[in-house]
Amino acid sequence: MTRTITLSLDQFYRPQPGGIATYVRGLVKGLSSLHDESLQLIGVAPRGTASREVSELELRRVTTAPLAVLTLLWDRWPFGVPSSSDVVHATSLSGPFSGGKQDAVHSVTLYDLLWRDEPEASTARGIRFHERRLEMLKARDEVRLFCAAPGLRSRLLADDFDESRLHDVRLGVDDETIGASEQEVRTELQGSGVTGPFTLYVGTREPRKNLERLIAAHTQARSVTSELGPLVLVGPSGWGNVDSADAVVLGSVSRSMLKGLYRESTVVAYVPRAEGWGLPPVEALHEGARVVASVTTPSVAENQEVVLVDPLDIEAIAKGLSTSLTLANDELARERRRASVASLTWRNVALDHLKGWQ
Repeated sequence: MTRTITLSLDQFYRPQPGGIATYVRGLVKGLSSLHDESLQLIGVAPRGTASREVSELELRRVTTAPLAVLTLLWDRWPFGVPSSSDVVHATSLSGPFSGGKQDAVHSVTLYDLLWRDEPEASTARGIRFHERRLEMLKARDEVRLFCAAPGLRSRLLADDFDESRLHDVRLGVDDETIGASEQEVRTELQGSGVTGPFTLYVGTREPRKNLERLIAAHTQARSVTSELGPLVLVGPSGWGNVDSADAVVLGSVSRSMLKGLYRESTVVAYVPRAEGWGLPPVEALHEGARVVASVTTPSVAENQEVVLVDPLDIEAIAKGLSTSLTLANDELARERRRASVASLTWRNVALDHLKGWQ
């Protein structure tokens, strides 16, 4: 008997697809890896030119109304959702939250409450949108909520959500992309004047990511620990202005190059003031890299292989960077770091979702 699972793909059509798009790609990959012929995957996408990433997803795509229309109305009408859907899963707060068969399961993944934690990192319009959607979901007790970050469940319980609606799900980090070779990484870096060891930051360049403190701490630590090398920033520019000072800005790179940079870095530093989950430090651990992260990064807050620091204390960040260089970096240590995130596979993510849809 076929079970049709419909997923929203709208995030791929937004200016910054970000971590949600990574989650959708991984979820589709994980569900496909189960080789369960009873599962039929359908993606509902806005009208417009499909990205290469969308076309490569292993699902049937249904194109519907323009993106702005879907964002505005998906909380009330399930535009594009096939009536044959057994599961209608919103991959973000945009929706949809209804549609499909009469007894269809409806769910949504929540990653964070960052618009409350860092209101200055969002627009007033964005804050209103997220608050309205969260209040709407509170009243829609038929919609199941998948919590993708440690600690999110307890916050929703405190906000009067019924516990029976909340389901914890993991996020994944594995993929088949082969990392760039050491020589390819060195060639990439040499183009920006980096010829030796380097400290790596991966993520958007925006105030919430705390880059100004990281840059100041790195400068301080490097003055006494030259092995840190220059600070290299990888990722797109995000919301708000950030002064990159003397850091080396590579911008966006290919997935293969990113994995190579993680692997060849002296240390990966990720110290946001607030974070929903925090994919970069987990990706770094997956490549065996040493990691310094803020205590506010849920994905690694309990990971014993990570040097955790106070993101508001430049001295603490600087000390963490220096301390990281005292950690072993032989193959045994790197394998231990990889093992610390071994359960974060997209197959396990798919299994978490299937359990939540039962």
